Amino acid sequence: MITEKSKPEASPFLDFIPLAVPAIQGNEWRYIKECLDTNWVSSVGPFVDRFESEIAARIGTRFAVATVNGTAALHVALLLAGVKPDDEVLVSTLTFIAPVNAIRYVGAWPVFIDADPDYWQMDPSGVVDFLERGCRWHKGALHNRLTGRRVSAVIPVHILGHPVDLDPILKIARKYNLKMIEDATEGLGATYRGRPLGSIGDLGCFSFNGNKIITTGGGGMLVTSNEEWARKARYLTTQAKDDPTEYVHSEIGYNYRLTNLLAAMGCAQLEQLEAFVTAKQHIASRYAEGLQGLPGISLMKEASWASSSWWLYTVLVDRASFGTDSRQLMHSLNSKKIQTRPLWQPIHLSGAHRGRSAKIMPIAEKLYQQALSLPCSAGLGEKEQNRVIEEVRTIAAGATPEEAPPCN
Repeated sequence: MITEKSKPEASPFLDFIPLAVPAIQGNEWRYIKECLDTNWVSSVGPFVDRFESEIAARIGTRFAVATVNGTAALHVALLLAGVKPDDEVLVSTLTFIAPVNAIRYVGAWPVFIDADPDYWQMDPSGVVDFLERGCRWHKGALHNRLTGRRVSAVIPVHILGHPVDLDPILKIARKYNLKMIEDATEGLGATYRGRPLGSIGDLGCFSFNGNKIITTGGGGMLVTSNEEWARKARYLTTQAKDDPTEYVHSEIGYNYRLTNLLAAMGCAQLEQLEAFVTAKQHIASRYAEGLQGLPGISLMKEASWASSSWWLYTVLVDRASFGTDSRQLMHSLNSKKIQTRPLWQPIHLSGAHRGRSAKIMPIAEKLYQQALSLPCSAGLGEKEQNRVIEEVRTIAAGATPEEAPPCN
């Protein structure tokens, strides 16, 4: 369990409160030293095998394949799912850009789905509506009526640690023989109707970036219960080498395997997962209690069918009721050495992917304008969190520092 006593005596941040930083307090030093002592530092070694087996056991899949990052896992998952150039893949518009970029890596095209207004996840009704009304079945496959392209997969992105409502999406995906790839990169430790995220679709992908629930500094994981896909994933992520000795290759592969050093850190972090999620839940409860009833602040919710890992605790800021917008609040808190951040620009508005969708996505666009994630490191102390809450309340009461220019 994370306590004040378990944290370093001297904080490297002094009075600065960061958004989300790792808690390095278990066996990380010991396991990494073992790698250095034994020279197992590259992309093979006992900790890679151990990390994969322990993640698979935790998620409830038969196999796991460690990758250099979550984006690599998504790229390989799309290849395994049979997504071809010029196919279309449904994906959340309110997401970090990685899954959409991965769709383009394989030559396919994203079809963006808006967020739901309650839990801010991919809206199942939008998925069903597009597949039932915007597509037609032709020659054994589903095709977009407008573009004529084959629709081959759907990527629900579990953002902020809360699950997407998967049952309706999985049902319609099965009806039309679409593969479902869960982007659970922010959802390790969360469950949907009692099942761990990543275990429900055909494939699941995780990230272990520095700000995730557990971290390896960088790293990712692909999980599946399909033995052939797992074998193929290991093959593709090691440059598609056909012979253990000879450098013979029959197809294009990738240098995507996680190193033993980083896997060692992952094993140590995974040992603390329950403590980290418990800490995040406690932080979420204290924010809900401390900010409840504050005009203009809407709190993050958890569905009855979900158990969130509360990766980033996020609020909505309504300028008319609060008196300032999310970006001004961000600047004001930053002046008090409190780090916050907005959500991602919806990808249908991104210059990198603009023009892929003509639809307006009002929920995602509203969330982008109003959302602000507050400090929520697993090691965040109550004293630090109280300071965040007090500063938000002070700003709401009008005692603000010099205001930054409004967000355009």
